[in-house]
Amino acid sequence: MAAKLSGGGGGKYHVEQNADINVTPFVDIMLVLLIIFMVAAPLATVSVEVTLPRAVAPPQENPPKPVFISIQSDGDVFIGDGRTSVEGLGDDLRRLIGGRNPDDERIFIRADQQTRYGDFMQVMNALQDNGFYSVALVGEDTAQ
Repeated sequence: MAAKLSGGGGGKYHVEQNADINVTPFVDIMLVLLIIFMVAAPLATVSVEVTLPRAVAPPQENPPKPVFISIQSDGDVFIGDGRTSVEGLGDDLRRLIGGRNPDDERIFIRADQQTRYGDFMQVMNALQDNGFYSVALVGEDTAQ
């Protein structure tokens, strides 16, 4: 004789599926973790009393004014608003940045879109020859 394991229909070995999730173990674990953290948090604070010295940072100097090199479509080269030549570019840049290290300077190049590639590369080579390696190219932002 066999006993019927489940409710209505489906034969003597049919067991109905239970699709409910039992969240009681999850809640129990979360409560235990909450209690652990509530007990451990006060222990993590420092209870030794000390008098800390004042920390006064020296004022930072303003960042240097950015250096812009402009190349016009006919090949004329400008540093800021002053005209220069490719040959004198390094000396003019050193005079402009003063005693600062050329490696720390970022040079921004603005070139007309009709500028010949050869003129642009002459300026880039002159910058590299004079130790200015941090170069950024400036373009017009068309996203509005």
